[in-house]
Amino acid sequence: MGRKKKTKICDKVSHGEADRISQLPEHLICEILYHLPTKDAVRTSVLSTQWRYLWLSVPGLDLEPFSNSNTLCSLVESFFDFHWESCIRKFRVNFVRNNGMDYCPTQWIDVVIKSKIQHLDVCCLQILDQIPPSIYTCERLVHLRLYWAFLPNAEFVCLPCLKIMHLEHFRYPNEATLEKLISGSLALEDLTIIKTSRESKDKVQVRSHTLKRIRIDYSTQVVIDAPLLQCLKTKVYLTKNFEILNSGFSGKLDIDSVKEYREGMICDILTDVTDTWRVKDLVISNLIWKIFQYFKSGPVLQFRDLSRLNVKFSKSDLEMLPILLESCPKLESFVLELVKGQYMFREKKDPKVMFSTVPQCLVSSLKFVEWKRAFSLLDAYYTEKAKCALLQELLAMSRCSSICQIHYSFIPRKKSIEYFVG
Repeated sequence: MGRKKKTKICDKVSHGEADRISQLPEHLICEILYHLPTKDAVRTSVLSTQWRYLWLSVPGLDLEPFSNSNTLCSLVESFFDFHWESCIRKFRVNFVRNNGMDYCPTQWIDVVIKSKIQHLDVCCLQILDQIPPSIYTCERLVHLRLYWAFLPNAEFVCLPCLKIMHLEHFRYPNEATLEKLISGSLALEDLTIIKTSRESKDKVQVRSHTLKRIRIDYSTQVVIDAPLLQCLKTKVYLTKNFEILNSGFSGKLDIDSVKEYREGMICDILTDVTDTWRVKDLVISNLIWKIFQYFKSGPVLQFRDLSRLNVKFSKSDLEMLPILLESCPKLESFVLELVKGQYMFREKKDPKVMFSTVPQCLVSSLKFVEWKRAFSLLDAYYTEKAKCALLQELLAMSRCSSICQIHYSFIPRKKSIEYFVG
């Protein structure tokens, strides 16, 4: 008796049943293609006659740099011809000037702005053309990202729907233009300013009654007047580069720094956190050892409103852990990441962490602790027994509450060990 031939799964399904996407209404197919890069959407044109020109109906372009400028120009012009009297929701393009460049990106941007664009993402690497002034009165623009772009002088700005603005390595003629762009965005909630090519001693005024999140990586000082501010993420340089006018700021402050910074500047920021603002969530990177030096030389700061703290420690910093916990009497969540110090060869192998008294937060408020430590793959191999011993020690810890739980995990990809107490 011959061997029975196995029936392939694909043989059981007819072509009509297999191609279920083609059975969807055309507007739903276009919505699926809308979330793909344009080059992938164009590739679907070879599937069948139905799909041949379907990519043109997608209300958006998402283009990476083209090596052939003629191909890029032909594709964009075909798309614009098709959408001449319809809305274009998204235009994402990366312009790179080359010797054979024969198109004008400024005109393209002007076309999409007049087509009631909602999402505009432009990278003008090595392009010297300005963004057209019509960008300042785009009625339906919701998301704006400009990278290496040159903003024109602004006399009037009205962007009633803009919620997200991301400006990186951009240029602008004067501070008034940037200030008008921000204040004229009447629904702005998320603002990012990163490393502009214009460094000025003049302050930039950020005024908004809707702004909730700000990220600043910018040496020029920014004065923030935003009553609804919930989160400020900043990288500080030689001097403090931000000022918050709202003394009741109680959101999240995320501070990073360059290597060259002044201890007094950090102390000024922390004094604002403890005395002026009511920050409840604090994230500190690369500053912690300077903060501890301040603790050693002066009175211990009291973060009385702080409920969430995320810090990075080197091994030698661990000796200051008791002081840090004592300064946060209402702390509920504590995330500690152990990192290599700047001077690893000077660090003590076994730092002594001594508690003279039990910090108030350990008794009354702390609910969650996360500890992260990085291991190399070689260290992970040779410390398996040590990890098991640590786990046993954690599980053997006495607990004041029956609901206290300990979770331990080893994540090779991130090369970290974490445990949680909650």
